[in-house]
Amino acid sequence: MSSLSTPAQNLLRKRSPRSTPRSGSPTGEHGSTKSPSRILVLGSGNFGSCLADHLATSDLIVDVWLWSRDAATVKSMNEDHKNPKYLTEHVFPEWLKAVGPELPDKEFLKTMDMLLFAIPTPGLRTFLGGMNSLLDQDNLPLLAFVNKGIEAKTKALTLEIIADTLGPKAAQQASFISGPSFAKEGTLALGDPILRLAEIDCYSVGAFKVVKRQPTTVSVASISEEHALKVSELFHQPWFRCYPGTDPIGVELAGALKNVYALAAGVADGLGYENNTRAGLVTRSLAEMTRIGQSYGASPLTFLTLAGVGDPAARDRPVVLLHSFSSEFDPQSVLVGMATLGDFLVPAVFLTCSSPNSRNYTVGYRLGQGQKLDDIIKTLGSVAEGVSTAEGLHEIIQEIGVEAPIAEAMYSVLYEGRSARDAAEELMNLPAAKREIEDCSETGHAAAILSKLRID
Repeated sequence: MSSLSTPAQNLLRKRSPRSTPRSGSPTGEHGSTKSPSRILVLGSGNFGSCLADHLATSDLIVDVWLWSRDAATVKSMNEDHKNPKYLTEHVFPEWLKAVGPELPDKEFLKTMDMLLFAIPTPGLRTFLGGMNSLLDQDNLPLLAFVNKGIEAKTKALTLEIIADTLGPKAAQQASFISGPSFAKEGTLALGDPILRLAEIDCYSVGAFKVVKRQPTTVSVASISEEHALKVSELFHQPWFRCYPGTDPIGVELAGALKNVYALAAGVADGLGYENNTRAGLVTRSLAEMTRIGQSYGASPLTFLTLAGVGDPAARDRPVVLLHSFSSEFDPQSVLVGMATLGDFLVPAVFLTCSSPNSRNYTVGYRLGQGQKLDDIIKTLGSVAEGVSTAEGLHEIIQEIGVEAPIAEAMYSVLYEGRSARDAAEELMNLPAAKREIEDCSETGHAAAILSKLRID
């Protein structure tokens, strides 16, 4: 049986995939419904599977296919409507069809309105290279990407990988989806002692199970505002709210870098440190993320969006509202100031950065407990992109000269054999900072990316 349980959710399972679309669905010139949008989701892991389910059961009229490289997964999805490896208890709609393990041919891809890539970053370049000859460059479908990470050897963002493999046009049109949206998530920990503070207004924040139709919000960014809006329209539902934007570099960096800092948050918990430590750690992590983003030409405000502040906040504990923003505030201080983030966002959001549903947090936690990385990876069962991102990020930090001691400490634990406790003690013994908030100017990386995209 499906894990969906509420009457509204059960209705989604029973309805026909050709039911009347909700208000705002595409219609023709004379009011007739357009042909269904055709969508292919590439990748049948946790996130690919849950987004295929989301699209297939939306109020829009769509036809959805899920590609898997695993023949057993294709067979199980088509016959039993279950994914044998991910979200294993969930029953997918019978009209969601699986294809694979071979890639669909060129004629099939020509009929698609959107390709959604849920391929981990380490394998994305090879995968896109194999797809290049199958795509019509003069008539590209919408291209949406949900992977997060920096390619370790080349230090490339996904935007650059797309430009290298599919060409500048594809990169300019590509959209990136990022935000607090765990594919599966645990029950709210309503017994958290922090809720005993009776006079504090409590509320829950972050993402809940996408497949359970609990409210989820994401950023959708593209160089092309038109394409970001089109992708948002296909995903947007009453339970899945999209916010389009035009800073894909910032959204990509926020989504990639937060994985490294989620590792650090896990390490802190694994070492036995408590809330004050985590609050300071994640606040300073956001300062590092913002500085790195600025060096790439990204807007510092992007790190205050769902892709930045929102994504590390996707955890399974209730949170507490300690303060309210005034009507006038300095965005830069909100982004990286300990007084604002430390008192407002960290207790209200980042103290929740402790979920076992985060693969990166889990790796960090186990490292903090003294386990070896190789042993952790063998038993994890899925990719923790922060591990590979930390390697590429280390090279970037060395090149651009941005101060990022937390990211460098994580690199030393992952790749240089340093113990987590030694790395933590070294961080606390760094010389006193000259100032808390420090701007970082653009570097050559921003110009190099624009050159790849053939944008002046």
